[in-house]
Amino acid sequence: MPYHIKDITLANAGRARIEWADLDMPVLASIRERFRRERPFEGLRISCCLHVTTETANLMRALVAGGADVVLCASNPLSTQDDTAAALLQHYGVRTYALKGEDTETYYRHIDRVIDHKPHITMDDGADVVSRIHAERPEVIEGILGGTEETTTGIVRLSAMAKSGTLRYPIIAVNDAKTKHFYDNRYGTGQSVIDGITRATNRLLAGRTLVVSGYGWCGRGVAQRAAGMGMQVIVCEVDPFKALEAHMDGFRVLPAEEAARYCDIWVTVTGNLNAVGAPVFANLKHGAILSNAGHFNSEIDIPWLEENATDKRELKPLVREYRLADGRKIVLLAEGRLINLSAAEGHPAEVMDMSFANQALTAEYLARYSAQMTAGVYRVPDSIDENIARLKLASLGLNIDSLTAEQEKYLNSWNMGTV
Repeated sequence: MPYHIKDITLANAGRARIEWADLDMPVLASIRERFRRERPFEGLRISCCLHVTTETANLMRALVAGGADVVLCASNPLSTQDDTAAALLQHYGVRTYALKGEDTETYYRHIDRVIDHKPHITMDDGADVVSRIHAERPEVIEGILGGTEETTTGIVRLSAMAKSGTLRYPIIAVNDAKTKHFYDNRYGTGQSVIDGITRATNRLLAGRTLVVSGYGWCGRGVAQRAAGMGMQVIVCEVDPFKALEAHMDGFRVLPAEEAARYCDIWVTVTGNLNAVGAPVFANLKHGAILSNAGHFNSEIDIPWLEENATDKRELKPLVREYRLADGRKIVLLAEGRLINLSAAEGHPAEVMDMSFANQALTAEYLARYSAQMTAGVYRVPDSIDENIARLKLASLGLNIDSLTAEQEKYLNSWNMGTV
């Protein structure tokens, strides 16, 4: 099929929500208007595997304004907003393959449809498209100029491919841009994860203990926002530097197996496998709630729960209770998938404004300069990163200082010391 969505009659409602998000995305809007004039993607096909949300829709609008032939599928089975998918198809001319709650078979069938588009540029959120192209669809690689990747998890996978010599075209690591991870990962994830947990459970957070696995930029954001809600926060880490940072930031640092004894709510955000596994399950308090904010649902060992539970039931949408042999009950939210997108609406539009500005401008960079690049994982050019920061400041009505000629000279010299 040329598309696969839930219900086209949701399109008008979706368009209204997309326009609402657009009000808080002035940087991307300014890029969209420039793209409309300059048409940097004329004649290019862009295949996207991203969370199908209102903010993503505004990125798609920018790419289409730039002349791109765009196809979009979901990067997570539970993150799709069905009204947004309908609006993208009907009002913005973006062929879309996404349904909230789609099964695994449908998910990968949708990925194959965007690969069938024979892209010149891929745009990934988790590297599923790039991985599938290399593993099962290598015939399309010859026509690909390059790609972008927006998640820590995806960059881990792509870096492993590059290290092994498997990666066959250049990928720009959008996630590592300062205007992405400082802002999106810390402030966006911090707020939206708390929002997702609250919507799913309607539990009072103040006075409870939250355990965070992983103290990268996302983990920092979750810990900070949880503390702001009155929670006691424990951080679990494998990196001694990040563990020390968490301690100096005022959080308790414990091994996961020990932290389990105190946990009321757990958030995994490691980009790794089984951050919560059998040793943790052995010690978890009765009634502990587990959630994941990493891209894949492998951070919690869900197969262990399925195999060892004597009973399970759905208490409410996205809230599943597992009873263990000793009588303890453990609650899993949103099937262990991204809690902020599965149970809430993901990052606020103001946050995604800069993240998707990075996506748009790095795609433009690939369209211009990919012939000068070899296969590998690349940083976002500093000029793009700084330009986005300045555009965001301007949209907020904020001004900053500039270095004087004297200061520039001083910073570039070595012979001026104590006076």
